[in-house]
Amino acid sequence: MTWLEGNGRDARPAGVRLKELLDRPGILGVPGAHNGLAGILAKREGFEALYISGGAVTATLGLPDLGVMTLEELCFIVRVVSRSTDLPLIVDGDTGYGEVLNVMRAIRELERSGAGAVHIEDQVLPKKCGHLNDKRLVAPEDAAAKIAAACRARTHALIIARTDANAVEGLEGAIERGKLYKEAGADVVFPDALTSEKEFREFAKAVPGPKMANMTEFGKTPYFTAKEFEAMGYAIVIWPATSMRVAAGAMTELYKHLKAHGSAEALLNKMPSRAELYETIGYYDYEALDKGIA
Repeated sequence: MTWLEGNGRDARPAGVRLKELLDRPGILGVPGAHNGLAGILAKREGFEALYISGGAVTATLGLPDLGVMTLEELCFIVRVVSRSTDLPLIVDGDTGYGEVLNVMRAIRELERSGAGAVHIEDQVLPKKCGHLNDKRLVAPEDAAAKIAAACRARTHALIIARTDANAVEGLEGAIERGKLYKEAGADVVFPDALTSEKEFREFAKAVPGPKMANMTEFGKTPYFTAKEFEAMGYAIVIWPATSMRVAAGAMTELYKHLKAHGSAEALLNKMPSRAELYETIGYYDYEALDKGIA
């Protein structure tokens, strides 16, 4: 059955379905999906939720992760991945695209696009990747107001409060912000760019409620497995930009080879065949639907 026919889609709101996954024992592993095909491939391997990374999406647009992407560009990718997979999505809402009213609109638009959760961070625009230096933060009370506004606007999506305070105010500052954001209504608290197991454990112990961890590559956080994050007290782990990075590496290899040799034949073993790709995207189901109606 194709998406055009309903595709057996779960009609329940994405936030409700994501909450069910979080309520199960164990940590929820959520890989990034930077486009619809990546989402389909992740779902085929058994993942039950996906992450939409602002950094990954802006990179695919050829832009830096400095808050220059528009809300509509983000919503487009969320709609694409939601349509392709019917999985609940955790979406990177950056700083909320403005102040409290902008945050409220962002939540409503992202919910309608397929978001099951949205995280809002406490940086000043132009924001930066959480694993870069020289970040600037808004006042804790201003960030808490955005979280409260997001909670007021949502109908089902979980609200995740991200803090980038560890590198700016130290771990105690991050903990105090995490507690404040939880009091403002956040369902999950997300301390980004912690630098050691000790910091992860101390934050998890001090801040109530579920916590999310970010296992990005080439950043400030050492490499931990999902099970290790679970043992530290985390309910969700994301691998935000990994799919985009792997895809970029593969495309770089392709273009270098193609430029040097004038042919891609030697790389056929690294590509899905036409038949395999068609099966992945349901091509033949769409073709059968067209013939059956026409």
